[in-house]
Amino acid sequence: MESTVKETAILMAAGMGTRMRPLTEDTPKPLIKVNGTAMIETVIACLRKRGIDEIYIVTGYLGGQFESLKEKYPGITLIENPVYDTHNNISSVYAACDILGESDTFICEADLYISDPNLLCAKLEGSCYFGRMVEGHSDDWVFDLGEDGFITRVGKGGDDCYNMVGISYFKKEDALILKEAIKAAYGKPGNEQLFWDDVADANLDRLKLGIHPVEEGQIAEIDTCEELRQMEEKLRQ
Repeated sequence: MESTVKETAILMAAGMGTRMRPLTEDTPKPLIKVNGTAMIETVIACLRKRGIDEIYIVTGYLGGQFESLKEKYPGITLIENPVYDTHNNISSVYAACDILGESDTFICEADLYISDPNLLCAKLEGSCYFGRMVEGHSDDWVFDLGEDGFITRVGKGGDDCYNMVGISYFKKEDALILKEAIKAAYGKPGNEQLFWDDVADANLDRLKLGIHPVEEGQIAEIDTCEELRQMEEKLRQ
């Protein structure tokens, strides 16, 4: 499916991936290969299948290694996050703030392995986070939903709820609200360690965010060498 509305994407690829050392000592985590393909390229492939060629990659740690993606995929622009090693990921969205509000925009983690090439092809009626339902307690980032189906909390920890999978989608008008909120929050001392999702959570009175459900197996965030080993073993079966 190709969208008839202009859409862009911001991929956050600035982190150091310390939990995947020693693999990430010489290679940024999004470029670590799973089953022969760099994780970030599985995200790019899904975006391109949706019809999105205008992709902005926010780099930091070993950022020069992403230059090859510009040659391989026309339409990719690299944006440097100069404070990736001292600030949290609010700094990566801040670095790409000029993109927000110009069109409908995906914000994605770059260190995801997407096994379903159609994951991003669904028609999205409004702004949303992609989420996977997890039964029982989860200590990860989760979403609380109101009776109307819109998100009432973005935060860590919850029971029988949707878990964050690293992909969100903002309609143009909501992307502009997020842009203004990110700029306001980033300018305040002490907010350097915020996650950008903290800012979204603080502005849910202005942002109407739904959930787009994903199924087990469509997408995975691989955080450790052991998780990588397990994933590759599973893919070989």
